[in-house]
Amino acid sequence: MQEEEKNAGGETPEANSPGGEAAAEGPRNPNMKWYIIHSYSGFERKVKESLESRVLAFGLQEKIGKVLIPTEAVTEVRGGKKYTSERMFYPGYVLVEMDMDDHVWHVVKSTPRVTGFVGTGQQPTPLSEEEVQHIVYRVGEAKDKPKLKVKFEKNETVRITEGPFASFTGIVDEVNEDRETLKVMVTIFGRSTPVELEFNQVEKTA
Repeated sequence: MQEEEKNAGGETPEANSPGGEAAAEGPRNPNMKWYIIHSYSGFERKVKESLESRVLAFGLQEKIGKVLIPTEAVTEVRGGKKYTSERMFYPGYVLVEMDMDDHVWHVVKSTPRVTGFVGTGQQPTPLSEEEVQHIVYRVGEAKDKPKLKVKFEKNETVRITEGPFASFTGIVDEVNEDRETLKVMVTIFGRSTPVELEFNQVEKTA
């Protein structure tokens, strides 16, 4: 268990690798499916490290594959500067690829800070292929395009920071979170005019 103690000291940059570091080399076990485990919120990375250590300690590389914490990069604008950080899609949850049997179930369930599996009753329920593709695709997509960690609401006042209307203030009229755009009503020459802007072109007026 020295491996677990060694890993416990610091964070691992698993966000750069959607599959994590626990993928077994060599032929893949065709019986592996993805399961979701509950963990204490805030300890997802420790659970990932502990699981990967236990796979090695118990020689379970053929039964437990990847350990994944789905994250996305989010950009926050503070004081006119952009800061990018990692945010979890599903705080309190870790995805594990397993060929489930009683022994594997017990090893995972007894991992420190794991509170149980997602499923019906005592039976863990594997993710469907569609759910797996959605989550893994979303991880890959999020790596390519960081999201802004800002929530704008209709009728709030914002200041425009970029473009021809920089330094103007206006009132939010519409919010499109999927496209990360806003329609802002700006008073130009005494008339209220709608301007479409991206989230990163405005900031909240504190």
